[in-house]
Amino acid sequence: MSYNTVKIKKYSDVIEEFEAYEAMYPGMLVELRPGYSTIRKHATEGGNAIPMIVLEDELQGKGLEDGYVAGDKVQVWFPGRGDIGYVQLEDEQNIAIGDFLESNGAGYFQKHIPQEASEGSAVAEVSVKPLRIIAQALEALDLSGLSSAGSSETPTRQFLKVRFV
Repeated sequence: MSYNTVKIKKYSDVIEEFEAYEAMYPGMLVELRPGYSTIRKHATEGGNAIPMIVLEDELQGKGLEDGYVAGDKVQVWFPGRGDIGYVQLEDEQNIAIGDFLESNGAGYFQKHIPQEASEGSAVAEVSVKPLRIIAQALEALDLSGLSSAGSSETPTRQFLKVRFV
């Protein structure tokens, strides 16, 4: 089933409005710019992230394919554990149902690959990122042959239905 909104199932519906520092699209993962009150695309691949998801501008009659430019007011959803929504998936991903997702460092989501300590290394050498995993895939999507969705600013967008963790 296809939806025309980022929010599919919401239990607490926490939304705030921020000014966009750069261009972005609904379903992207964003973060506050350090020291500023504007938002940018989440910029740390595999890094800690508070789930902050760009919503479509439904009050202006816009949908999932309509983006924002720098300076626009952006509605941002803070999904809670168990909420279900659509997120933007990075290109070249092959996602199976149940895969965990993290930030790709450019506002898109990518498959989480667990970090393993090599034999003989100290446990302290493995950095702990408790907020690294943001969501779990609820559907499968293979973009392994596609290279224009998540890494460029083309209008082609790939949405994936997820449950936030």
